[in-house]
Amino acid sequence: MENSQQGGKKIFSLNIISNDDKSKHKGFGAGSIDLNSMSPVIIDGNDAYIDIGAMHAKSKVEKGIKFSMNREDVPAGRQVWIVWVAVDRSPEGQFYGGLTACEMWIDTEARRGWKILADHVNKMDYALKRRVILDGLSVDHKALLKKLLIDTNQEWWDRSPDELKTAVES
Repeated sequence: MENSQQGGKKIFSLNIISNDDKSKHKGFGAGSIDLNSMSPVIIDGNDAYIDIGAMHAKSKVEKGIKFSMNREDVPAGRQVWIVWVAVDRSPEGQFYGGLTACEMWIDTEARRGWKILADHVNKMDYALKRRVILDGLSVDHKALLKKLLIDTNQEWWDRSPDELKTAVES
């Protein structure tokens, strides 16, 4: 971070960290997480769809909702899932490498919701680390997820590890 003087006040600016492998930058931010291989899938009732807005808690279902960490604050909410999907690459091509599911409850009318942000962040990290955690997803939700993954890219599904396929199919 650089600081400079402007009219007697210190102005702070952030350094731009290159993604270039040849970058000589080895300090703060080196080894930053690359989220380009991450996609959030929303499962809401009988619908499953990709909503990139979820990367910043601004998915279609989250917009305009005030979230609480107390589940009791959303007694009339409906269960909605975010499934973090990490795509990996092998010599054969890309594949689904990690899947983790996070629960939230949304009451659209009351504009209230429940989620544990730390859980969402940790599960995103686990997906990036190629873990598969689908605890809580029903068989029907898993079927919606599988259909979406296959419809999105059959070849990626075919190259995915058996552990991932088994978790989605069970």
